[in-house]
Amino acid sequence: MIKSIKLSMFIILSLLVMSTVACSSQNSTVNKETTPSTEDSVKKETVNFGSKGAKEDQALTLENMLTYAIQDEYLAHAEYDYILKNFGDQRPFSNIIKAEEKHIELLKPLFEKYNVSLPDNTANNYLVHPKSIEEALKTGVQSEIDNIAMYESFLKEKLPEDIKSVFVELRDASKNHLSAFENSLKK
Repeated sequence: MIKSIKLSMFIILSLLVMSTVACSSQNSTVNKETTPSTEDSVKKETVNFGSKGAKEDQALTLENMLTYAIQDEYLAHAEYDYILKNFGDQRPFSNIIKAEEKHIELLKPLFEKYNVSLPDNTANNYLVHPKSIEEALKTGVQSEIDNIAMYESFLKEKLPEDIKSVFVELRDASKNHLSAFENSLKK
């Protein structure tokens, strides 16, 4: 009987220790997820989202291309919105954010027409947080370079004419945005 009680006590204490360690480990994970770090930035870049996801995708489908395209437009809009909120009304961001809204609206009907589910806008999970307007402009330059490369890779695929037309329009708009960011950096 005493051995049974000792064994029960040992099991209970073991379980308490294990649950304490598990809770401690879980809290540590939560803190890592909510505290931005260099590791988080690296993880964001490798996530299957927007132009970065398209770059890694070796088997592009129409559904994937539309999804990456709208994700990248969501991301540009969210990034420029963040910059405007943190640095005030700054050109070219104040002009380009309006264009990003139009880009999103150009893509949405294609999702319906081709029976592709419109993804949720989770772009805020992938934002870069520049610390200066110069850094924000450099972020804009890189975002547009990535966006142009994405559309150019899509245009190498066999596409319905309406999708091809929208992708050409969006790629060309990104070329204009890139020029605006580069010109602002020269000032």
